[in-house]
Amino acid sequence: MQSTGTHDPTTTPTHCPYCALQCGMNLTPVEGGTVEVSERADFPVNRGALCGKGRTAAAVLAPGARLTSPLVRSGDGALVPAGWDEALDRIAGNLERTRARYGADALGVFGGGGLTNEKAYALGKFARVVLGTSQIDYNGRFCMSSAAAAGTRAFGLDRGLPFPLEDVPRTGCVILVGSNPAETMPPSLRYFTELRENGGTLIVVDPRRTKTAEQADLHLAPRPGTDLALALGMLHLVVAEGRVDEAYVEERTSGWEEARAAAMAHWPEHVERITGVSVPELREAVRLFCAPEAAMVLTARGPEQQAKGTDTVGAWINLCLATGRAGRPLSGYGCLTGQGNGQGGREHGQKADQLPGYRKLTDPAARRHVAGVWGVDPDSLPGPGRSAYELLDALGTDVRSLLVMGSNPVVSAPRAAHVEERLRSLDFLAVCDVVLSETAQLADVVLPVTQWAEETGTTTSLEGRVLLRRRALTPPDGVRGDLEVLHGLAGRLGVEKGFPTDPEEVFEELRRASAGGPADYSGIDYRRLAQENGVFWPCPAPPAPDGTGATDSATDSSVGTGTGTAPHPGTPRLFLDRFATDDGRARFVPVAHRPSAEEPDDEYPVLLTTGRVVSQYQSGAQTRRVAELNAAAPGPFVELHPRLAARLGAAEGDPLAVVSRRGRAVAPARITTGIRPDTVFMPFHWPGEGRANTLTNPALDPTSRMPEFKVCAVRVETVTP
Repeated sequence: MQSTGTHDPTTTPTHCPYCALQCGMNLTPVEGGTVEVSERADFPVNRGALCGKGRTAAAVLAPGARLTSPLVRSGDGALVPAGWDEALDRIAGNLERTRARYGADALGVFGGGGLTNEKAYALGKFARVVLGTSQIDYNGRFCMSSAAAAGTRAFGLDRGLPFPLEDVPRTGCVILVGSNPAETMPPSLRYFTELRENGGTLIVVDPRRTKTAEQADLHLAPRPGTDLALALGMLHLVVAEGRVDEAYVEERTSGWEEARAAAMAHWPEHVERITGVSVPELREAVRLFCAPEAAMVLTARGPEQQAKGTDTVGAWINLCLATGRAGRPLSGYGCLTGQGNGQGGREHGQKADQLPGYRKLTDPAARRHVAGVWGVDPDSLPGPGRSAYELLDALGTDVRSLLVMGSNPVVSAPRAAHVEERLRSLDFLAVCDVVLSETAQLADVVLPVTQWAEETGTTTSLEGRVLLRRRALTPPDGVRGDLEVLHGLAGRLGVEKGFPTDPEEVFEELRRASAGGPADYSGIDYRRLAQENGVFWPCPAPPAPDGTGATDSATDSSVGTGTGTAPHPGTPRLFLDRFATDDGRARFVPVAHRPSAEEPDDEYPVLLTTGRVVSQYQSGAQTRRVAELNAAAPGPFVELHPRLAARLGAAEGDPLAVVSRRGRAVAPARITTGIRPDTVFMPFHWPGEGRANTLTNPALDPTSRMPEFKVCAVRVETVTP
C-alpha cells in the first residue's frame, strides 16, 4: 500500500507493533526482504520518538528470526515442515473430532492483545459461530481487566484513557500508580517531563524506585499489595482536611456517603502501618493532588494485577470523584494500557463475556444485533465462558483441544509450570504465531502468520484512538495472515461464508456489529483513519438519508461517509457532559482494604513483585530474537535490597533461588537500594529456569478475574554453583 501526503512513495507510514502507545513510524523496504524503520514526526503521540524496541522492530522480519512454513508433529514427536493444506486439514479434523466426542465446549480459543481489531473480531466470531464454543478468552485478561471493571462500575464505560495524552502536561498534578513508563513505554515519559516543566507535579506510587520514580516530585513506596489502603488513606485525609468538592459530588455522583464511611475507617496511622508510607508523606501527597485546579490519577499493572485489583482501582477513582477530578477538562482517572491492541482487543469479541462493540454477551438486545450482522440465530450464540486463567486451568480435562493465536502463556501466565503441564495434557494444540514461541514448541500444528509490517489492519491505542497499520512488505512465501487461517478453517468446518480474508472487508462488518454499542466504530472507515491520523471512539455513524439511526444504517457500506450529514468527529474526551451511566452520574463504590491472597509467613517471608524491563516486551517471544535488545537485557535477575542480600550472604551477580508455593526460579542477584527490604523483583520476559511466572499466584479478582501477578510470598536462597 502506498503512503499518502508528503511521504516518500516508497515509504509507508504505520505504527509500532509493541505497546499501546502505537507510536508512529515509517517503513522503507531494503534489500534482504525487510524494512528500515525511521521516525515519523507527524503522529502526535510519539512525535517521532521511538524506543529501542520500536527502532529494532524490523529485525524480527528478517529470515531466520521467524517462521516461514507450517509445522506438524511427526510420528517421532518432532515438529516438521508441512504444506498449508495438510496443516489446516489436521487442525480442522482434530477440532471436529473433539467436538463430536466431547461437545463444543471441549474446544478452546486463546487470543491476544496484540491482534488487530479485525483479527480479534474474526476470532470471536469464529469461536461462537463456527466452533459453537463459549470457551474463548485472551491474554488481555492479564493486562488491564481490573481497571476495565472498575471504570465500567464507576463511569458506565471503560476506555483506557478518557482523554488524549496531550492533556497530561497541561494538568496540575498526576498520581502515577504502579506504572514505570520510562521502561514500559519510553516515548510517553516526555509527557510527564513536560508536566513538571509546566509547573505541575508528579507523584509516583511504586515499591521500587524505578527510573520513572526518580523523575517524581514525590515517590511513595508502599508494601506490595497495599495500594488499596494507600488510596483509602488519602481519601480519609481529603475528607478530614475539608478538601471534598461538595458541589461536584452533589451534582455529578451517587453513593458518596457509603464510600465516605468506608474511607474513614482507614485513618492515616493505620494506613502507615499497612503500607509503610508515612503519615507526612500521605499528607504531602494529598496536598499536591488537591492544590491545583486540575489533576489526574493514572494506574497500570501495579494496582490492577491483584486479587483485589478492581476494588483498588475503584479506590483511586473514588479519590478522583471526591475531589471533582473526573469528567472535567484536564482531569480524570485513566489506565495506561499495556499491550499494543489491549484496548481494541477486548472490545470486539475475543473476551469470554463480550460481543463486538463492547456489548455484553448476556444482553438479549446485544445478541440480537450481533447475530443479525452475522446472519445467525441469536439463540445459537453460546453464553459466557471461562476467563483466561480458568480456561488454561481447564485444559486437558474440560477443554480438550485449543487454538492459540498471538499469545505465549507458557511464559506469560501465572503459575506457569502448571499451565505448561495443562497445555501438554491437551488432546490437540494448534498455535498461530510469527515465531516458534515456547507455547508453539508444544503444539501439534504451528502456523506461520504475517506480522505487523506485512499486513493492513487497525488497532486501538491506550487513548481510545483507532489507528490504521499499513502493509509495507510482502510476506515470505509460506506465510499467511490470521484472517486467511480463519477463512480456511471455517470452510473446512462447514462455514463457507462470513470469514473474508480482506481486512478492510472485515472492518466494514465490525463497524456494523459495533454500531450502537458502547465502543461504537460505525462512523470510522479506513479512509478516515488514513486522513485523520486516527479517530477516537465512540464515533457513531451519522443518520442515513432516510433519517434512520446509525444502527439501522449500518448495513450500508458507506455508513459514516454519506452525503448530507457530516461525519461524527470522534470523542477524544469522555464524560465532560455526563457519565455513561443510566442517570449520567458517576458511581462511588465503597471499598475496604483486605490482605493479599498470600501474605508472608515464616516459610515464605519475602514479597515478590514482577514487571518489565525497557529492552524486552511481554513474554519476550519476539524481542528475545533481536541481538541489540538481548545485549541490553540478556536475561532474568532478582532485584533485592542490600539488607536482604547481607542476610543471605549474597553478592552482586550471585545466583539466587526464589521459591514460592508453586515453584522455583533461579537468576542472578541485582542489589539496589531502590527496592524495599521486604520485597524482591523479577522481570517476566524469560522462560526456563529464570521464569518469574513459575512463582506467581493465580488467585483471581472476583470481578475482573485478574490473577494476582503483582504480589506473592516467597523465600530467597543462595545457590551453590
